[in-house]
This record gives sequence, C-alpha cells and structure tokens, in this order.
Amino acid sequence: MVSPDNVERATVAILEDDPEIRELVTMLLEREGYEVLVFETSKELAAKGVLERIDCLILDLMLPGEDGLTICRSLRGDYPGLPILIVTAKSDPVDRIVGLELGADDYLAKPFNSRELLARLRSILRRTRELTRDRLGEVGTGLAFEGWLLRVDAHELIDPEGHAVALTTGEFDLLHVLASHPQRVLSREFLIDATRGHGATPLDRVIDVQIGRLRRKLGGAVQGTPLIRTVRGDGYVFSPRVKPC
Repeated sequence: MVSPDNVERATVAILEDDPEIRELVTMLLEREGYEVLVFETSKELAAKGVLERIDCLILDLMLPGEDGLTICRSLRGDYPGLPILIVTAKSDPVDRIVGLELGADDYLAKPFNSRELLARLRSILRRTRELTRDRLGEVGTGLAFEGWLLRVDAHELIDPEGHAVALTTGEFDLLHVLASHPQRVLSREFLIDATRGHGATPLDRVIDVQIGRLRRKLGGAVQGTPLIRTVRGDGYVFSPRVKPC
C-alpha cells in the first residue's frame, strides 16, 4: 500500500476491456511513477491476489458480460477500504449516483482529459494518506486479542499470563500483518508481499512454515475456531477480534 508520505509510488490497478484505453492509462500512470497492474475482467483481478495491496482501482463500468456497478458493490463489501475510481462512457447521471452510493470514491466520464484523471487519482490517494495518518495517530502501538498483546514498538508478543513469547523477525512481521487485518481472508500473495517484499516468489513456502510456527506458539481457539484459520485455496484468516491499544 502507499505510504502516508508518498502518493506517487502507489500501486494502481486498471480493470478495463478496451486495449487502447488500457495502454493509454497505463503509459500515463507509469510516466507519473505509479506501479500499474492491468486486468480485463474482475475474475482475473480477483485471481491474481492483488486486491489487498493495491492503493486504488480504476474501474470501467461497461465490461463485456459484467456489470461494473455489481463489481463495485461486491468489492466494497469484501474490501471496504479499497479506493475505487469509476471510469465509463455512460452519460446517464443516474449511473454516477448509483456508483457513488455503492461506494465508489469518484467518477470520471469518457472521453476524459489525462490531467483530470491524474488529478482525481491524486485526490483519492491523498485522502487515503490522510486517513492512514489519522489511524496511525489514534491506534497507538499495541494490538490486543484474546488476552494476548502484540507490542509493535517493542517488537514483542506478550501471552495472557504476561510472559514474553519469542518470535523471529519473520514471525513477528507476519503476526503483525495478520492482526492488522483481523477476520479477513488474506491471500498468500498478499502476505508474501507484505512481509517479504515484491521480489519474493509466489511459490515461496516460508509463509506456510511461519503460519505453522505461529499456530504452535499461540495455541488456543476462539469459540472452537483456530486463531489463524486456513481458507482452502484462498489464504488465511486471523479469527479473533483485535483491539488497538
């Protein structure tokens, strides 16, 4: 995700079926320093496991065989924090209103001016940056769950009895990511990127090994559900409710 102080290094996904527009927007954004990911269908977008790490989605409403408004509604339900910029050739203001009501952050009609697209994108990313700063200022440096305390500033985990539990750097980073996104399915690709960087191979099994180690160290369950639950084919879920402290 984009850092609070650097909008231009954000990762932007484009969901657009028109190859000429895809190429045009891709060249425009890459020239401005953005990392750009391009997709033709929502299934392709979801299959790539990038929804958790992109900073904004540029979504075309008029996709073949797909309703962009339905896609927007689905994404907003599963990824409430994902900024969405709708771009479409539809001129009916009703579509704009419906799109915004479904949770889109902004709406741009085709044909659009490249400067306006950049301006709207930057505006969305700045708002996201400001919200991130606010959250970082409010949540403190600890995450509490089921009697456990993850002290981010001190890089340590305290068990319900008050004892420190030894974690490797990789285990700590992984637990921090999991606890920062509780009760959400996190793909292996997202966890790899978040803890090991974009250079790691998607076939890397280190994440699975670290998950196994964390499970042994955490133990326990939430109403019979493991603290770290496997969602077959999709990734992992950190089950407990987490309270910043």
